[in-house]
This record gives sequence, structure tokens and C-alpha cells, in this order.
Amino acid sequence: MNPFEYRDNQLYAEQVSCAEIANAYGTPSYVYSKAAIEDRYRAFEDALQDWQARICYSVKANSSLAVLSLLARLGAGFDIVSGGELERVLRAGGDARKVVFSGVAKRADEIRRALLAGIYCFNIESLPELDRIEHIAGEMDIPANVSLRVNPDVDADTHPYISTGQKENKFGLGIDQARELYQRIADSRSLRVTGVDCHIGSQLLDLAPFRSSFEKVFELVDWLEDRGIPLRHVDLGGGLGIPYTRADLAPAPVQYARAIEPFMHGRQLELVVEPGRSIVGHAGLLLCRVEYLKSTDEGNFALVDAGMNDFMRPSLYSAWHEISAVHRESGEQVLYDVAGPVCESADVLGRQRSLCIRPGSLLAVHDAGAYGFTMASNYNSRMRPAEVLVDGDLARLIRKRESIDQLFADEIIPD
Repeated sequence: MNPFEYRDNQLYAEQVSCAEIANAYGTPSYVYSKAAIEDRYRAFEDALQDWQARICYSVKANSSLAVLSLLARLGAGFDIVSGGELERVLRAGGDARKVVFSGVAKRADEIRRALLAGIYCFNIESLPELDRIEHIAGEMDIPANVSLRVNPDVDADTHPYISTGQKENKFGLGIDQARELYQRIADSRSLRVTGVDCHIGSQLLDLAPFRSSFEKVFELVDWLEDRGIPLRHVDLGGGLGIPYTRADLAPAPVQYARAIEPFMHGRQLELVVEPGRSIVGHAGLLLCRVEYLKSTDEGNFALVDAGMNDFMRPSLYSAWHEISAVHRESGEQVLYDVAGPVCESADVLGRQRSLCIRPGSLLAVHDAGAYGFTMASNYNSRMRPAEVLVDGDLARLIRKRESIDQLFADEIIPD
């Protein structure tokens, strides 16, 4: 579904005018569609219904409490990478027994908290981490459910910053090393073999890299079962992309499920997947307002009130996001670089965009539901944006715009 459509040349979020949202809550503001999030989650449920599947939403994609609460009510589990994300899930009403804890540098206090909370399992990424979890679990007398994240050395054909499944990446263990460590885990009093985990990267638009990684993961699964080391689940990670441009062809959850089916056929294993962007990406946009239109000998700039501190993806990844006027006007279309107020030349939300706008016009940066607010910062001492959740004809503020007092709240000037 497309939750953001034009009616009488005005952009709407479900049944609410985006201009009304901007006027009520200011700009920049993130706007999310409840219906779109529910629709995408249920698409995964339907696609994976042939198996006992655990859909563990990747919290890092969008960690708003309201979004997490919505997904928890739908029955989602959660993939976390920090103690802070665990606390967010619990505060939002998520079930710790449906949490998998990933990440390469888990602190001792995070491990202790996760054990006390009773999470489903840890995805272990290195031998030193295995040593630490085993020691802490033994010390606390709480056996830890663990799976090893294997690195299958598969090129995900995505941006190098979000490719995680090759030998040169910091993530996971080589499959040969994993074979040795599973036997150690099986013999441990403080650890329980729970599964095998793999995640090769984010924003994948082709199923071929998934299939290559699945082949290697299930070869390891068979090897373990042949040696009497049974598994409860296989975790195939996330990474399914979304079409940011009209030229992008992203697989649907049902096509993803078809790629999994030959490997899961006849098995009694539980299936774990960790979608993030593919659930929330299309469900959000960033509203901003044009402050100035600037012309130079080299081109034109639309200078807006949202910057790279509010939305990092274009600056960090050179990511392309559609940018449109909230109110479509008839008139001359001009090519603009849509740039923000941050004092960096990288602070450009989109280059060479054809727009009919004026100072004060509202713009929408589309497909900003994933890795938007969750990557926002206070760079240049800028306050982070508001967040709004739309449900039909109702727009609810789910995060207040950060205030000046909040910006300074934790700072201390010594005597």
C-alpha cells in the first residue's frame, strides 16, 4: 500500500493532510503511517505461514517507542544490538522471550541485563564474546541460549557500509571456526545451543546473495545435526530492501519466502527472520520547509530547515530519496539541490530535483521511515525533530520536538 498520496494537489498521510501536520507540529517532523507498518508486518506473517516463524523486527531501523509498541501488539519479536534497545523494547511492551541480541561488542552489563530479562538468545559474533557470555552466565547461574552468527563470505551487492557478510567485515565467525565452537557450546554447563544465525547486509534488491548464504548456513545445520548437536532455530537475518527509486525492483516478502522454501523443506526447525527497513521504510516521510531559494552561477539551492543531523542517509550513503512538494503548484519546474542548514557541504538531502516551490513551501522526503530519526543527532546544536504517527484520520504526536533545555540537560559547567 502507499500511505502517502495526493488529493487535489495536496499530499496526505492516510486521511490527514501533511500541511495540517506541519502546521500543528512544526518542521522538520517525521510522519509515520500506522496502516503501512501493519500491512508490511502482516505481509511477512502471511509469506512465512508455512513454518513456525519468529519475526524479530530490527529495532535499529526505527526505535520509536510507539512503533515498537505497535509491532509488539502485532506479535513481533525484536532483534536488538544494545542494552538501550532492550530497554526500549521492554518499555514498549515487547516480550523479552522474543528478543535476539545481536551486535559485535556487547558489554558485560548489557549481557547481565539481558540474562536477567530472560531474552530468547544471544547471536554471538566472536570467540572473546563467547568466553564473556559463558563466564557471566556461569557466575549468575543463568544458562545462556546462544547461536553463532556465521559469516558466509557472500557479496551482498549493496553499499559497502551496510555489507556485513564478507570476510573483511567485522561481523560473525568463519564457518570452520563455528564448527569447532558449537562442540564447545554443547559441552558447556552455562551455554545452550539454540540456533545458527546469518546476516549478510542491508538494502538487498536481489535474492541471489540470500540464496548463496542460505546454502552455506544449511550445510552447517546439516553438519551439526549429523554430529548430534540439535538446533531449535535457524536465523536468516534481515536485509530485504525497498525500492527508493522507480527503477528499483525490490523482492516482496512472498518472493523472499520462496527463496527460503527449498532449504526449509521437511525440516522441523523454527525460522527466525530480522526485517527492519522492509517493514518501516515506506511507512515514513520527513516534512521540512523551504527557508530560502538561492541561485548561483553554478545552479540553484532550496535551503530547508532539515539537515543531515535530522536525516543522515543522503550524506552518509549518498542515498537517493524522492523529494516532493506537499502542495503541487502549476508553474515552472526548476532544478534544485535541496540542502540543509548544517555547516557541511555534505548536508544535501537531494541533488538536481525538479520542483515548483517558493520560500515557505513544504517538502516531503519520502521513504524515510527507516534509519531516519534513529540516526539523528544534535550536530551544530540542533534540536532533533518531532515524530507523528497517523492512524486513519487521526495524527498523534509520539515524540515532542527536542527543546533547548533538553539539549543542555545533561551538561555540567564545573566550578
